[in-house]
Amino acid sequence: MARRVFISGGTGYLGRALVQRLVAAGHDVRVLARGGSEGKVAPGAELIRGNALHAATFGQHVAACDTYVHLTGVSHPAPWKGRAFRSIDFASLRASATAAKKGGIAHFIYVSVAQPAPVMKSYIRVRQECEKILAEEGLVSTILRPWYILGPGHWWPAALIPVYKAFGSIGPTREAAERLGLVKLDQMTGAMRWAVENPPTETRVLDVPLIRDLAIF
Repeated sequence: MARRVFISGGTGYLGRALVQRLVAAGHDVRVLARGGSEGKVAPGAELIRGNALHAATFGQHVAACDTYVHLTGVSHPAPWKGRAFRSIDFASLRASATAAKKGGIAHFIYVSVAQPAPVMKSYIRVRQECEKILAEEGLVSTILRPWYILGPGHWWPAALIPVYKAFGSIGPTREAAERLGLVKLDQMTGAMRWAVENPPTETRVLDVPLIRDLAIF
């Protein structure tokens, strides 16, 4: 069944790959893009001009959709970007939640982050607050919690794969190694396509092992 999908953050690293996959699968996709980013919208998707931080600039285009995907956030997250996480990641999620609630969206998809973790505390804190907003708004959601997504321009953590395997083979560290594991870009978009095509009746969380498993569909 084709879905009508609105995507905030559809011109970025993960977003563009997801849009291409959804369009190829026959879904009707609308991509929110700010001025200057229009050319980054993947072919086959409908361009919606607006500011992801302000629901009033795009909210009128949401009601025609049944699924909302929120991907807007700071690129290349780092511990020193705490203020940006709050001014961009948090503010854009609040705007998306407002638009989705008002537009009667049946299914909200949010890419959060694996947790708990010993690093990136400010990033995790903001993502936790964003998850809380979705719950408070009563939005039925699929929350994906990857740690790092390997792909073009994002391959450097692949050097850590032997370390992950070592920790994954030891009882006390196995759970953390799995929860904070690496996923590939095609695995992430595969799991997200599955989420779009299989909306839940109540909020669910997809962690790294589930993202990998669902990527095969």
